[in-house]
Amino acid sequence: MSSHPVSSSSFTPDHSPLAAHETGGLGGHPRGLTTLFFTEMWERFSYYGMRALLMLFMVKTAAEGGLAFDTKKAAAIYGTYTMSVYLLTILGGFIADNFIGARRAVFVGGIIIATGHFTMALGNITTFYAGLVLIAVGTGLLKPNISTMVGSLYRPTDERRDAGFSIFYMGINIGAFLAPLVTGYLAQSEGWRAQLTAWGLNPATSWHWGFGAAGVGMTLGLIVYILQRERLAHVGSAPAPEADGSRPWGKLGLVALGSLALIVAMKASDTYPVIVYVLFALQVAAILFFAFRPDEDSKRMAAILVFFFAAEIFWAIFEQTGSSITLFADKLTQNVAFGQAFPSSWWQSVNSIFVILLAPVFAYLWIILGHKQPSSPLKFMLGLLFVSLSFVLMVPASKLTADGKVGPLWLVGLFFLQTVGEMLLSPVGLSTMTKLAPQRLLGLVMGIWFLAAALGNKLAGVLAGHFESTNADDLANFFLKQAIWGGVATLALLALVPWVKKLMGGVR
Repeated sequence: MSSHPVSSSSFTPDHSPLAAHETGGLGGHPRGLTTLFFTEMWERFSYYGMRALLMLFMVKTAAEGGLAFDTKKAAAIYGTYTMSVYLLTILGGFIADNFIGARRAVFVGGIIIATGHFTMALGNITTFYAGLVLIAVGTGLLKPNISTMVGSLYRPTDERRDAGFSIFYMGINIGAFLAPLVTGYLAQSEGWRAQLTAWGLNPATSWHWGFGAAGVGMTLGLIVYILQRERLAHVGSAPAPEADGSRPWGKLGLVALGSLALIVAMKASDTYPVIVYVLFALQVAAILFFAFRPDEDSKRMAAILVFFFAAEIFWAIFEQTGSSITLFADKLTQNVAFGQAFPSSWWQSVNSIFVILLAPVFAYLWIILGHKQPSSPLKFMLGLLFVSLSFVLMVPASKLTADGKVGPLWLVGLFFLQTVGEMLLSPVGLSTMTKLAPQRLLGLVMGIWFLAAALGNKLAGVLAGHFESTNADDLANFFLKQAIWGGVATLALLALVPWVKKLMGGVR
């Protein structure tokens, strides 16, 4: 993997104090931000490279190299997988907080992720499912803890904090932009399939070359992380054991069982939808429970849960880019640019193009506005508004499919609106969690934040199972219903903004 192998000493705790205002890195930010930027860029290359292919691979026929699943089954698997990827971040955050530290968790998680992608590339149904499990487990270790390390680079009062997360988010999306172009070409390009035929290989195996390329991406991320590990010596150290030398193994078991139970419960929601409504009711009850407790940490936890609820609804709409929107692009869109046809999976890069363009704009905007910038709850409300408007746009686009495939500008508009919403909610959410969470629970709270994405992804899969490509009116209603629910959530959060600001106790 690298000419510089990692020893155990590479990740031993270093208790040197965090620099008060380190400016030696990218754009005057701490040097460690550059390391985490490129590590996460390649990890996201691996994730989005595989994700761009996943739904299409499952619904394509055996003759086309796919698994020949129907839309409902494929969407359910897609939703369960993407849910598990984020749900396991709670377990990963707990392990880092109590056992191995964030630095080592990121390293181990990266190894497991790479192994998962290469396993999927082997090309049978058993290795397909095994690869999905490995990627979910590895991401659970890596994803919350690399974000925690970004937050740890800054003092809580550092005005560069939101800007730093926006830059970090741009790195994520550079990887997400490049990935579908590479993996989509390998999986869907007629040129690459012709090359495989010329080599005497089965062209239907092209999908597995795409999955293998995703594994190469994660391997590159690990190499960056290892070579630049000295920049992170002051963050992410392994926690000290209890006074008697013990670790909370019992609590670890409970967190693991709880995570597994939630995965099973949400999988069961495919058959019993009432489970979803029960979970929503429990979330509301938890918000009220913490909100009316007297201590400040409890009130901040209530605010965290309000953000959780809003993000859950946001991701339920947004994350259909990998399911219903992927199918819309493949079946109902003219995939032609400047007179040249392109693989439908390349649409997965458009969101990232807009993020790369808009992230510096938002980072600069937050710095210029300083303390005058909108509060976090107001940013969240605006994020919900824009993602809801993206599905409003798809209503007339769906109506036009009655006359054949629609032009590509409809999807360009959808991705632009969703990206604006994403920039208002996702990097801000990461930053807000690190500001509101008690220091002793930072990794766990970051895991809770990703739980919102987990449940949102599962809901996205459930909703995508109702995607209808043969009837324009049904398709329009599919998007309209979700846009209405998003609008209702937007208005509810707008009404709650003053209350949430009070719960946050002065944190913006």
